[in-house]
Amino acid sequence: MQQGALPVVFTAHGSPMNALPGGPFAAFLRRWGAELPRPRAILAVSAHWEGPDLAVTASPAPPTIHDFWGFPEPLYALRYPVAGSPELAGRVVELLRAAGLAGRLDRDRGLDHGAWSPLLHLYPSADVPVVQLSLLRRAPGSRHLAVGRALAPLAEEGVLVLGSGNVTHNLATADLRDREAPVERWAEEFDGWVAQRLLAGDAAALSEWSERGPHGRLAHPTAEHYVPLLVALGAAGSGRAVSFPHEGFEHGTLSMRCVAFS
Repeated sequence: MQQGALPVVFTAHGSPMNALPGGPFAAFLRRWGAELPRPRAILAVSAHWEGPDLAVTASPAPPTIHDFWGFPEPLYALRYPVAGSPELAGRVVELLRAAGLAGRLDRDRGLDHGAWSPLLHLYPSADVPVVQLSLLRRAPGSRHLAVGRALAPLAEEGVLVLGSGNVTHNLATADLRDREAPVERWAEEFDGWVAQRLLAGDAAALSEWSERGPHGRLAHPTAEHYVPLLVALGAAGSGRAVSFPHEGFEHGTLSMRCVAFS
């Protein structure tokens, strides 16, 4: 990593309820945000935007998308009134295309809760412009790793690349009524394997998580909450220290592990 480059981070987001103030994970995010450097802009890669191609939000004022149902009314009153950055959106498309990856601008889409709910606590003043990049639906892990590698120059340009998902995510097995439910062993084993492979710098194994990780398909019946970690890993490049600012589980099977590449 070149001197002066920003870290690259991956944050869990878990239940949309974590967007509300007062919870333990929200409190952690506020502490972490106070420790992170202030970037000139943020590129968020969330589990909750997938498509057939790579799209980048290019609105100067992206709306807050409430892409969840059946939650308490106060959640729907939350807004993250942050500016976008058409300039950064164009730079992201430029980097993607230089790496042979097709990218396009989306001037209408806003920020989904995978992006704004952690940012609401990390940067509560909403004074750092945010752009969001979509994931590729049904693309292999290696493709998302390549997307991240294409974006690696952003860290040297004052942009914080932030992946948002969960290291384990299987809602069918989660006890959604109990945040403190006992942790399932398979979830602990997969989460621990990911941590070990990150510390070892084993990008190849991590990109083949469903075959090489223990209980891979149980940890992620679908890939969208995992692959933002691969984008962050690719954007971090080599030579960075890996740390885990937060570890633990919610609802028995949702890993809330956060990762910093610094």
